[in-house]
Amino acid sequence: MRQLLNLALMKLCASLIPFMPRSAPTTASTRRAASPRLRLGYVPLNDAAPFIVAHETGIFARHGLDVSLKRELGWATIRDKIAYGELDAANALGALLLNAHLGLEAPPCECLTACILSTAGNAITLSQRLWDNGVRDATTLHDEIIRTRHERTLVIGVAARYSSHFLHVCDWLRSGNINPRRDVRIVVVPPPQVYRNLAAGTIDGYCVGEPWNTLAIQNGSGWCPTTSSELHPGHVEKVLLVHADFARQRHDEHLALVAALHEACLQCDEPDFRPEMVKLLARREYLNQSPKVISAGLVGPMQLGRDRSIDAASFVRFGRDDLNNPTPERAGWLTTHFERIGAIPKTPGTAVKVIRETFRADLFRQAVKSAGTPATAASK
Repeated sequence: MRQLLNLALMKLCASLIPFMPRSAPTTASTRRAASPRLRLGYVPLNDAAPFIVAHETGIFARHGLDVSLKRELGWATIRDKIAYGELDAANALGALLLNAHLGLEAPPCECLTACILSTAGNAITLSQRLWDNGVRDATTLHDEIIRTRHERTLVIGVAARYSSHFLHVCDWLRSGNINPRRDVRIVVVPPPQVYRNLAAGTIDGYCVGEPWNTLAIQNGSGWCPTTSSELHPGHVEKVLLVHADFARQRHDEHLALVAALHEACLQCDEPDFRPEMVKLLARREYLNQSPKVISAGLVGPMQLGRDRSIDAASFVRFGRDDLNNPTPERAGWLTTHFERIGAIPKTPGTAVKVIRETFRADLFRQAVKSAGTPATAASK
């Protein structure tokens, strides 16, 4: 009886086959749509703008990408989540790319970037107490250190141990004859926490991106003696960080992500768009700060305190001057400084090898070409 029932069922299924819908042919667009949602991480800073703008203005969607933005506390979290596959890509420090790839503070992780997302955008902020004690620059800070050397050690916060912020602080201190390793204590503080620590007096200053410098200035807690655009003009700041496995296994999506962010970066540098961008960043799910605080570093003028200000357009850049192309020349700023502090051995060819593995201008060119992005110096 069971055999008869099975035979009847097989005949019934065969009779229904002509009426069943046929599967649509597999195309690049359907394969992309079937891919899991891209998990993109960022730390709440003004220069996370390309991710937020691409998401909110539909640029990601126009490039066929389904993304989820994930706000993270600090750079160590970003590094670890990329390494262990909890994030597919991130808006990250250019220095963090080298940190992860070389395994400087964690096991080595084969990472790369195919798109620089911003240059400059950092500032050094010192406490109001130091101003009241006569500090005006690195030289007078040296005098203050000598005066108080038997009382306490000054503490300066940076976003990460191996970071552009650490390099900015060290070079600025040296300009005043201050030894960064002996005369002060440099500690790691996640960007969203630096202002509260300064206000509480647990640190005496910090180097960070916006809006955390402006917040201290507008609330009377600090002032800025210098900015990264004054110390290291045009330095690589943020990059699109991905694990090399992601770039290989999801190649088409990676190129689409690069193309979308290149487009977003160009839009972020449009002066007429920046006021709208401020409103997006200020929202609760992103930076959760007042538009007035965010606007200073993007629309300007950016107040540095004590009647000093700079133009916002020169403070941070996202897409102008072909800066998104991760060329060896741009990477050279980071590798040169990493060699100087001993993070990269000064053996012949080592820096060149690191650049070749991590800064992938070839993938950037592929992405721009495949997306048909309007011609720029980067895509010619």
